[in-house]
Amino acid sequence: MLSVRDAEATILNAVKPLDNQLDVEFVDLLMANNRILATPVISSLNFPHWDNSAMDGYAVRYADLQYARSDQPVVLEVVEEIPAGYQPLVTIQPGQAARIFTGGVMPNGADTVVMQEKTHRQDHRVLIFIPPQPQEFVRHKGDFYQAGTELLPGGITLNATEIAILAAAGREQVGVFRRPKVAIFSCGNELVMPEQLLQPGQIVDSNQFALATLMREWGAEVILLGIVQDDPATLKEIIDYAIANADIVISTGGVSVGDYDYIGRSLKSLGGKVHFQSVQMRPGKPLTFATFPNCLYFGLPGNPVSALVTCWRFIKPAIKRMAGLSQGWGGNYFRVRSQSQLQSNGKMETYICGKLYLANGSYHFQASPGSDNSGNLVSLAQTNALAVIPVGQTLVSPGEEVVVLQP
Repeated sequence: MLSVRDAEATILNAVKPLDNQLDVEFVDLLMANNRILATPVISSLNFPHWDNSAMDGYAVRYADLQYARSDQPVVLEVVEEIPAGYQPLVTIQPGQAARIFTGGVMPNGADTVVMQEKTHRQDHRVLIFIPPQPQEFVRHKGDFYQAGTELLPGGITLNATEIAILAAAGREQVGVFRRPKVAIFSCGNELVMPEQLLQPGQIVDSNQFALATLMREWGAEVILLGIVQDDPATLKEIIDYAIANADIVISTGGVSVGDYDYIGRSLKSLGGKVHFQSVQMRPGKPLTFATFPNCLYFGLPGNPVSALVTCWRFIKPAIKRMAGLSQGWGGNYFRVRSQSQLQSNGKMETYICGKLYLANGSYHFQASPGSDNSGNLVSLAQTNALAVIPVGQTLVSPGEEVVVLQP
């Protein structure tokens, strides 16, 4: 039985990130949200593109104003008006100024902007009573970014700000990694689909719905293979198809030590390397991880809480790493105050579902209500965090600190 840390290391070491040449597709910017940038972006444009004003005011020569005083203002002739988007035509000479608006291009000869609130306008003249700072309120060409250097690094997730930067750089499309393909199926004669009428002993399969939703949230393309009966030949056929058509295969159920748990045998018969079949964690101990030349296989426990906890803990980092994300594959860990009493047997790294919330300026964790049972799917409602109790610890009392994983 592997520790959680060793299991995670085994998985991440087996992940082959997508190739930034072979696994790239170009998408329109408006379709690029939450996609991962495949290669660094370099722009031929400077930001700002030209010297421009950061204020509404007057473009002036600093040399004309360095001796301005409240009782002896400097009077300048206003020779041009420069709104945003206008190309100045006049070069500012000594004793001259240009009316300029925010974003307006600085005219030749001017090196400073005086904000309009510190001036007094009289027809074609402007009176300035206080000397500005040299270069004040001027945004110089290339101050924010210099053309030819890296604008955005590869391996980052594109969100609104990055897409805005790409648009400002004149990009209509962007190269992103393709979405990893994830095949999902559930094992068990007792499982039925939601639309079927339940018979005694049957269970509605919720796992494939939960897992498909998570995979799509994490940027994967989902291949749903439905429910597979506990039959070795059928199971082997489905796994063979899945590993040939997906980058990652996830099954739930069939990985324990029961007489009808055929996953491990099927993987080995298809040439898979089974790295481990149990992890020192609760819930989620009966977790199988195997590799094929071009595919990773995760055999998750059938109980819904176990399936989701192992998915959050192990599959999310694997997908993010495979998808080309350069860092931050896993969730976020916090040390917070527990508002609940949390218990463990001390023999397993224990994960307890609950809510992370902010109150009075600090974060707190509240365990989900109901029984602490890996089959209690209802307890997962509104869950946004998992409290982590390490091996050897049996109790976290209310008010004590606990490490929390936010998937």
